[in-house]
Amino acid sequence: MKGARAARAPWLLLAPFLALFALTFVLPIIVAVVSSFTKVSRAGLFGEKGVTTEFAWFANYAQAIGNPNFVASIGRVLLFGVVQVTLMIALCTVLALLLESASARWPGLFRAVYFLPYGIPGVIATILWSFLYIPGLSPLVDLGAAFGLQLDFLGPDTVLWSIANIVTWTYTGYNMMIIIAQLKSIPTEVYEAAKVDGASPWRVARSIQLPLIRPALTLTVVFSIIGTLQLFAEPQVLQTSSPAIDSEYTPNLSAYTTAFAYNDYNVAAAQAVLIALVAFALSFAFLRLTNRRTR
Repeated sequence: MKGARAARAPWLLLAPFLALFALTFVLPIIVAVVSSFTKVSRAGLFGEKGVTTEFAWFANYAQAIGNPNFVASIGRVLLFGVVQVTLMIALCTVLALLLESASARWPGLFRAVYFLPYGIPGVIATILWSFLYIPGLSPLVDLGAAFGLQLDFLGPDTVLWSIANIVTWTYTGYNMMIIIAQLKSIPTEVYEAAKVDGASPWRVARSIQLPLIRPALTLTVVFSIIGTLQLFAEPQVLQTSSPAIDSEYTPNLSAYTTAFAYNDYNVAAAQAVLIALVAFALSFAFLRLTNRRTR
């Protein structure tokens, strides 16, 4: 009897979390997948003659893939991710190594300063940066004009990289903290042995720290890949200031527009599933690649 109670105790403690997890995570995924395979037909002008739901097989997925704007948005964020994620991971790695070096001064202060942008919501961060992007408000545009440069941060060829700048500013400190946590797990004996051998700070970083923080780097890259495909708030806010950003500029914006502007929730669900599959495929491919190199 006591053994049965002891076996049930962990599940009783986990029950609230599991119920909340199933309600807010598992159930929405199931509903989205089911919705992506169904089609809703409305009879009459406003559906007053009845609404019927039928199994649509892969018709919604075919319609989503057949939308050139949606396919272009996926290609756009993939280009965004290749450039932005690479630069951000390199920057946060360098910052983490500098702040954890023996000669670093006030590391706690600078860690807080670099992490602070992550605490600002994406919408607010985009509004703040828009004051540096919009002509007539931006001191950078005025400064460039004083030197004969026509800076256009919201043009068709530059707005994507203006968004990349906001994302990099927001998440570099967050990823830096993940890497710092991994650096702090390195035993001090390793550093002492390297110091006895006369290793320079550059040699310590290249031969000791970088190989040992590989799990943290892998984690940050996977998080960044997923976040890239979820890009939504920044382009949506800048949409009012940049004609180059349309309602389907990113995959999430395309799914949002399909659902709430075109009222086609089933195709939007198919788009959401496709976004999740692309994120899973890219993350899985990256993990396989890193694991193969480790072996």
